[in-house]
Amino acid sequence: MADFPFDLVGFDLDGTLLDTADDLGHALNHALAQIGRPLIPLTDVRGLIGGGTAQMLRNGLARTGGIDEAVLPDLTERLGAFYADNIARHTVFYPGAMAMIADLEARGVRIAVATNKREALARRLLDEVGLTPRLATIIGGDTLGLDRAKPKPDMLIEMVERTGANRAAFVGDTTYDIGAARAAGLPVVAVSFGFCDKPPHELGANAVIDHFDELVPTLARLG
Repeated sequence: MADFPFDLVGFDLDGTLLDTADDLGHALNHALAQIGRPLIPLTDVRGLIGGGTAQMLRNGLARTGGIDEAVLPDLTERLGAFYADNIARHTVFYPGAMAMIADLEARGVRIAVATNKREALARRLLDEVGLTPRLATIIGGDTLGLDRAKPKPDMLIEMVERTGANRAAFVGDTTYDIGAARAAGLPVVAVSFGFCDKPPHELGANAVIDHFDELVPTLARLG
């Protein structure tokens, strides 16, 4: 297995490794209710996720009556607090994720997470689902400063520098992920089952997979 072409594979979190839509949806609706906005059906929340919780809140406000900049800071804090207290009630790994991680580990590949979710929330969630001890590094949307989050390449460049990887690839589900990987010069795979903000094959990834069973052979081919 020493001939596998990558020694580090980075993953986005929400909509890539974990289906967090219901927990994020409950948090979004909690925030909207604070200012009397209508609740958004959980089945519709997936289309609002991407870019971190602050961007999700903006999307939710736009959908329910418009963005009020004056309430954004307080409402973002309320959303974050509710989400932190209820972070893994409904969240699950996508099918095949754990077997895929074990396969990569058996090949000597290290795993990292680079997410636009705030680092504290990402770490809390990863602790809850038991993945933290298996990760080489965790980088959140505020780790380097909000102005350096995806789709800028900074987080992925930092991921490679922290781990000393010789050859890294990235896996994500939105234009934020694919844009960041492209800008960082990393091969990138899109998952079609995530919170894709464009049709998966239009995201601009090097490859698209429909199940995590396909990731290892896809990475082998890209390498």
